[in-house]
Amino acid sequence: MTTMPWPADERPRERLLAHGSDSLSDAELLAIFLRTGTAGQPVMAMSRALIEQFGGLRALMTASQQQFCGIRGLGNAKYAQVQAAMEMARRVMDEPLRQGNPLRSPEDTRAYLRSRLGTFPHEVFAGLFLDNRHRIIRYEELFRGTIDGAAVYPREVVRRALEHNAAAVIFAHNHPSGVAEPSQSDISLTSRLKEALGLVDIRVLDHMVVGHGEVISLAERGLM
Repeated sequence: MTTMPWPADERPRERLLAHGSDSLSDAELLAIFLRTGTAGQPVMAMSRALIEQFGGLRALMTASQQQFCGIRGLGNAKYAQVQAAMEMARRVMDEPLRQGNPLRSPEDTRAYLRSRLGTFPHEVFAGLFLDNRHRIIRYEELFRGTIDGAAVYPREVVRRALEHNAAAVIFAHNHPSGVAEPSQSDISLTSRLKEALGLVDIRVLDHMVVGHGEVISLAERGLM
Protein backbone atom coordinates (compact mmCIF):
# COMPACT_ATOMS: atom_id res chain seq x y z
CA MET A 1 0.00 0.00 0.00
CA THR A 2 1.22 3.50 -0.83
CA THR A 3 1.15 6.21 1.80
CA MET A 4 2.17 9.05 -0.51
CA PRO A 5 0.65 12.41 0.59
CA TRP A 6 -2.35 13.62 -1.34
CA PRO A 7 -1.98 16.71 -3.55
CA ALA A 8 -3.09 19.92 -1.90
CA ASP A 9 -6.29 20.03 -3.95
CA GLU A 10 -7.18 16.40 -3.17
CA ARG A 11 -7.23 16.20 0.60
CA PRO A 12 -10.75 15.05 1.42
CA ARG A 13 -10.09 14.71 5.15
CA GLU A 14 -9.03 18.33 5.38
CA ARG A 15 -11.95 19.41 3.18
CA LEU A 16 -14.38 17.53 5.42
CA LEU A 17 -13.03 19.20 8.56
CA ALA A 18 -13.10 22.61 6.93
CA HIS A 19 -16.42 22.43 5.08
CA GLY A 20 -18.39 19.45 6.41
CA SER A 21 -18.98 15.93 5.10
CA ASP A 22 -21.80 16.99 2.76
CA SER A 23 -19.31 19.05 0.75
CA LEU A 24 -17.42 15.93 -0.38
CA SER A 25 -18.07 13.84 -3.46
CA ASP A 26 -18.71 10.09 -3.23
CA ALA A 27 -15.13 9.44 -4.32
CA GLU A 28 -13.74 11.74 -1.62
CA LEU A 29 -15.81 10.08 1.11
CA LEU A 30 -14.64 6.68 -0.08
CA ALA A 31 -11.03 7.86 -0.11
CA ILE A 32 -11.28 8.81 3.57
CA PHE A 33 -12.63 5.35 4.31
CA LEU A 34 -9.97 3.51 2.29
CA ARG A 35 -7.13 5.73 3.61
CA THR A 36 -4.53 4.30 1.21
CA GLY A 37 -4.36 3.27 -2.41
CA THR A 38 -2.25 0.60 -4.06
CA ALA A 39 1.17 0.67 -5.65
CA GLY A 40 0.90 2.96 -8.66
CA GLN A 41 -2.68 4.05 -7.87
CA PRO A 42 -3.25 6.87 -5.35
CA VAL A 43 -6.27 6.53 -3.13
CA MET A 44 -8.36 9.17 -4.95
CA ALA A 45 -7.77 7.48 -8.30
CA MET A 46 -8.64 4.14 -6.74
CA SER A 47 -11.84 5.56 -5.25
CA ARG A 48 -12.98 7.00 -8.57
CA ALA A 49 -12.19 3.74 -10.35
CA LEU A 50 -14.13 1.67 -7.78
CA ILE A 51 -17.23 3.86 -8.00
CA GLU A 52 -17.12 3.71 -11.79
CA GLN A 53 -16.59 -0.07 -11.77
CA PHE A 54 -19.51 -0.75 -9.43
CA GLY A 55 -21.76 1.93 -10.89
CA GLY A 56 -22.04 3.99 -7.72
CA LEU A 57 -21.26 4.17 -4.03
CA ARG A 58 -24.38 2.25 -3.04
CA ALA A 59 -23.53 -0.75 -5.22
CA LEU A 60 -19.99 -0.82 -3.85
CA MET A 61 -21.05 -0.61 -0.21
CA THR A 62 -23.70 -3.33 -0.63
CA ALA A 63 -21.57 -5.69 -2.71
CA SER A 64 -21.18 -9.26 -1.54
CA GLN A 65 -18.03 -10.28 0.30
CA GLN A 66 -16.83 -12.17 -2.76
CA GLN A 67 -17.39 -9.20 -5.07
CA PHE A 68 -15.81 -6.72 -2.67
CA CYS A 69 -12.76 -8.77 -1.75
CA GLY A 70 -12.15 -9.69 -5.37
CA ILE A 71 -10.94 -6.15 -6.07
CA ARG A 72 -7.22 -5.52 -5.82
CA GLY A 73 -6.50 -3.35 -2.80
CA LEU A 74 -9.60 -4.45 -0.91
CA GLY A 75 -9.97 -7.48 1.33
CA ASN A 76 -11.68 -9.01 4.34
CA ALA A 77 -10.55 -6.29 6.74
CA LYS A 78 -12.05 -3.47 4.65
CA TYR A 79 -15.16 -5.55 3.97
CA ALA A 80 -15.63 -5.94 7.74
CA GLN A 81 -15.17 -2.17 8.13
CA VAL A 82 -17.88 -1.50 5.54
CA GLN A 83 -20.34 -3.85 7.24
CA ALA A 84 -19.61 -2.36 10.66
CA ALA A 85 -20.05 1.21 9.38
CA MET A 86 -23.37 0.38 7.71
CA GLU A 87 -24.68 -1.41 10.80
CA MET A 88 -23.72 1.55 13.00
CA ALA A 89 -25.63 3.86 10.64
CA ARG A 90 -28.69 1.59 10.84
CA ARG A 91 -28.55 1.52 14.63
CA VAL A 92 -28.27 5.30 14.87
CA MET A 93 -31.39 5.68 12.74
CA ASP A 94 -33.22 2.97 14.69
CA GLU A 95 -32.27 4.17 18.16
CA PRO A 96 -35.40 6.24 18.99
CA LEU A 97 -37.62 3.30 18.11
CA ARG A 98 -35.45 0.76 19.88
CA GLN A 99 -35.87 2.85 23.03
CA GLY A 100 -39.58 2.11 22.99
CA ASN A 101 -41.15 5.05 21.18
CA PRO A 102 -44.24 4.04 19.24
CA LEU A 103 -44.57 4.15 15.48
CA ARG A 104 -46.78 7.21 15.12
CA SER A 105 -47.01 7.52 11.35
CA PRO A 106 -46.24 5.78 8.06
CA GLU A 107 -43.18 8.05 7.78
CA ASP A 108 -41.76 6.67 11.05
CA THR A 109 -42.21 3.19 9.66
CA ARG A 110 -40.72 4.08 6.27
CA ALA A 111 -37.58 5.51 7.84
CA TYR A 112 -37.11 2.46 10.04
CA LEU A 113 -37.65 -0.05 7.25
CA ARG A 114 -35.53 1.87 4.75
CA SER A 115 -32.58 1.66 7.13
CA ARG A 116 -33.16 -2.05 7.66
CA LEU A 117 -34.00 -3.33 4.19
CA GLY A 118 -32.77 -0.73 1.74
CA THR A 119 -29.31 -2.18 1.08
CA PHE A 120 -29.85 -5.91 0.62
CA PRO A 121 -28.89 -7.36 -2.81
CA HIS A 122 -31.38 -10.19 -2.29
CA GLU A 123 -35.03 -10.21 -1.25
CA VAL A 124 -35.81 -10.20 2.48
CA PHE A 125 -39.28 -10.49 4.02
CA ALA A 126 -39.50 -9.02 7.51
CA GLY A 127 -42.01 -8.35 10.24
CA LEU A 128 -42.33 -5.53 12.75
CA PHE A 129 -44.10 -7.09 15.73
CA LEU A 130 -45.90 -4.43 17.78
CA ASP A 131 -47.69 -4.21 21.12
CA ASN A 132 -51.13 -2.64 21.51
CA ARG A 133 -49.56 0.85 21.65
CA HIS A 134 -47.72 0.22 18.36
CA ARG A 135 -44.33 0.05 20.07
CA ILE A 136 -41.85 -2.31 18.48
CA ILE A 137 -41.52 -5.58 20.34
CA ARG A 138 -39.16 -6.99 17.77
CA TYR A 139 -38.04 -6.53 14.20
CA GLU A 140 -37.33 -9.88 12.58
CA GLU A 141 -36.16 -11.01 9.17
CA LEU A 142 -38.49 -13.93 8.56
CA PHE A 143 -37.51 -15.18 5.13
CA ARG A 144 -34.65 -14.60 2.71
CA GLY A 145 -34.64 -15.36 -0.98
CA THR A 146 -32.81 -14.76 -4.18
CA ILE A 147 -33.07 -11.62 -6.26
CA ASP A 148 -36.25 -13.10 -7.75
CA GLY A 149 -38.25 -13.56 -4.58
CA ALA A 150 -38.67 -15.24 -1.21
CA ALA A 151 -41.00 -18.04 -0.14
CA VAL A 152 -43.20 -16.87 2.75
CA TYR A 153 -45.09 -19.36 4.93
CA PRO A 154 -48.16 -17.95 6.77
CA ARG A 155 -48.08 -20.71 9.42
CA GLU A 156 -44.53 -19.71 10.42
CA VAL A 157 -45.49 -16.03 10.49
CA VAL A 158 -48.42 -16.76 12.83
CA ARG A 159 -46.16 -18.84 15.08
CA ARG A 160 -43.61 -16.01 15.37
CA ALA A 161 -46.30 -13.42 16.07
CA LEU A 162 -47.73 -15.54 18.90
CA GLU A 163 -44.28 -16.16 20.37
CA HIS A 164 -43.69 -12.39 20.50
CA ASN A 165 -47.17 -11.85 22.00
CA ALA A 166 -47.79 -9.26 19.31
CA ALA A 167 -51.03 -7.31 19.05
CA ALA A 168 -50.26 -6.09 15.55
CA VAL A 169 -47.71 -6.53 12.81
CA ILE A 170 -46.36 -4.56 9.88
CA PHE A 171 -44.81 -6.59 7.09
CA ALA A 172 -42.13 -5.36 4.74
CA HIS A 173 -39.93 -6.69 2.01
CA ASN A 174 -37.43 -5.17 -0.36
CA HIS A 175 -37.29 -5.23 -4.14
CA PRO A 176 -33.59 -5.59 -5.02
CA SER A 177 -34.35 -4.15 -8.46
CA GLY A 178 -34.90 -0.84 -6.70
CA VAL A 179 -38.46 -0.47 -8.01
CA ALA A 180 -40.83 -0.41 -5.03
CA GLU A 181 -44.07 -0.88 -6.97
CA PRO A 182 -46.09 -3.72 -5.34
CA SER A 183 -46.75 -6.80 -7.47
CA GLN A 184 -49.94 -8.79 -7.61
CA SER A 185 -48.23 -11.55 -5.64
CA ASP A 186 -47.38 -9.00 -2.93
CA ILE A 187 -51.06 -8.08 -2.68
CA SER A 188 -52.17 -11.74 -2.62
CA LEU A 189 -49.62 -12.63 0.06
CA THR A 190 -50.77 -9.74 2.25
CA SER A 191 -54.36 -10.97 2.01
CA ARG A 192 -53.34 -14.50 3.03
CA LEU A 193 -51.30 -13.25 5.98
CA LYS A 194 -54.05 -10.90 7.11
CA GLU A 195 -56.58 -13.73 7.06
CA ALA A 196 -54.28 -16.15 8.92
CA LEU A 197 -53.37 -13.65 11.65
CA GLY A 198 -56.97 -12.49 11.98
CA LEU A 199 -57.84 -15.97 13.25
CA VAL A 200 -55.67 -15.33 16.33
CA ASP A 201 -56.74 -11.67 16.76
CA ILE A 202 -53.51 -10.11 15.49
CA ARG A 203 -53.97 -7.11 13.21
CA VAL A 204 -51.97 -6.54 10.05
CA LEU A 205 -51.52 -2.79 9.88
CA ASP A 206 -49.56 -2.55 6.66
CA HIS A 207 -47.23 -4.21 4.19
CA MET A 208 -44.49 -1.96 2.86
CA VAL A 209 -42.31 -2.51 -0.21
CA VAL A 210 -38.83 -1.01 0.03
CA GLY A 211 -37.01 0.11 -3.10
CA HIS A 212 -34.01 2.34 -3.63
CA GLY A 213 -35.08 5.45 -1.76
CA GLU A 214 -38.82 4.80 -2.04
CA VAL A 215 -41.10 2.84 0.31
CA ILE A 216 -44.64 2.10 -0.84
CA SER A 217 -47.42 1.31 1.65
CA LEU A 218 -50.10 -1.14 0.53
CA ALA A 219 -52.43 0.29 3.18
CA GLU A 220 -52.11 3.80 1.76
CA ARG A 221 -52.76 2.42 -1.71
CA GLY A 222 -55.94 0.72 -0.48
CA LEU A 223 -54.55 -2.68 -1.44
CA MET A 224 -55.26 -4.53 1.81
